[in-house]
Amino acid sequence: MATKANRLEILKTYKLYIDGKFPRSESGRHYLVKSKNGNGIANACLASRKDLRDAIVAARKAQDAWAARSAYNRGQILYRIAEMLEGRKAQFMEEMIAQGYTVGQATNELQSSIDRLVHYAGWSDKYQAIFSAVNPVDSSHFNFSVPEAMGVVGILCEEKSALIGLVSLIAPAIVGGNTCVVLSSESKPLCASTFGEVLHASDVPAGVVNILTGSRAELIKTYASHMDVNALVFDASGESLKTIQSEAAANVKRCIHLMDDWSQAKSQSPYHIMNTQEIKTTWHPIGV
Repeated sequence: MATKANRLEILKTYKLYIDGKFPRSESGRHYLVKSKNGNGIANACLASRKDLRDAIVAARKAQDAWAARSAYNRGQILYRIAEMLEGRKAQFMEEMIAQGYTVGQATNELQSSIDRLVHYAGWSDKYQAIFSAVNPVDSSHFNFSVPEAMGVVGILCEEKSALIGLVSLIAPAIVGGNTCVVLSSESKPLCASTFGEVLHASDVPAGVVNILTGSRAELIKTYASHMDVNALVFDASGESLKTIQSEAAANVKRCIHLMDDWSQAKSQSPYHIMNTQEIKTTWHPIGV
């Protein structure tokens, strides 16, 4: 029998979250997630380009039904995610501390993430009233402009944040009726994978949020060039930014370049919902 001194610790392998399921990467690859001191704390799946394509297919399949739900119902579901996250605070605290956070930093980021979900839940049935319009026209018609979901949104999370950056990008995208395919922070992926478990235990339909872990350098070109991704929200600079801009320009993809301090209250706004909305204009004859 192994003694405590020479026992080999079994590290948890955090899986992907695709179409409401938790598969390993189809390639079978994983990488070691290290603590601030360089010690191994877990294994994370190294998503392949096929995993990304599978996640995009799942997001597209789920998008129409998700957009067809009432705005009020989407707000209820975001609030339910906040409730579930509140109930699993201890696990998220443990993971953030393992990834280099102090107790204070982990507490602040976790509480901010829960509050951010509640914030966007409250906007779910209100942003339309602010950003819609009845337009003056020189004919016997009503002319309405209303925001409408773009479709599938690719999200590249910032590297330095374990949770608040992830939540701050997912929440405004899905509350507006979009589905999303998320690539977590490569060095801090544990909370992203666990957040998939929170979504799975909430009322979020399969495919609405898909979460991958792995290498941005390997997947960024596929994100930017894939024709079924309607918008890309990212925090990038240098060569990554050049790759996104050149690939996305070739297929007229909307790119939302955000480099923000997500811990600040000013980083939550209905304008972040509108980043992944299109304005649809409808004409209707007067008197009909």
